[in-house]
Amino acid sequence: MVVEWVASVAAQEHPAHEFEIVDLADFSLPLLDEPDPALFGRYGKEHTVRWAEAVARCDGFVFVTPEYNHSISGALKNALDFLYAEWNNKAAGIVSYGLHGGTRAAEHLRLILAELRVATVRTQVVLSLFDDFTRQVPTEPGAFTPGAHQAKTLAELLDDVIVWSQALRPVRERVQA
Repeated sequence: MVVEWVASVAAQEHPAHEFEIVDLADFSLPLLDEPDPALFGRYGKEHTVRWAEAVARCDGFVFVTPEYNHSISGALKNALDFLYAEWNNKAAGIVSYGLHGGTRAAEHLRLILAELRVATVRTQVVLSLFDDFTRQVPTEPGAFTPGAHQAKTLAELLDDVIVWSQALRPVRERVQA
């Protein structure tokens, strides 16, 4: 629900830019199984090559992450660890959600992305399970109904990611040359 909302706002706010939903579930990444560290860029597994191609074709990212036990999910951490150079010198924004808006997951993600040489923008969308999801029954997941201010914040985040991604393009080109 959250990813679809982000994609919808992105398409509406920036029709001249191309956005792609990259869903980890589509890659079926096992627990990190490459024999060499990602830093060396020697990928021997077909799933890693497909994942590397998907990340490499992006100039920037908007990560949508829930918070699990004060951090990101194991699946996201695993996916980040599979690659290195494909992440470098790109920009990212973070949309987090959870009981407290997923802020602790976002902070952990910022630290991981810094190690991968991804510049995270300051603007962040923080979605509360109490305020941005309507629950008919307290023990069941609810419909995603973001507050009106959230779309404005997301638009600002997207602006920042686009500007930073464009600014980092010469760095990416210099490194790839």
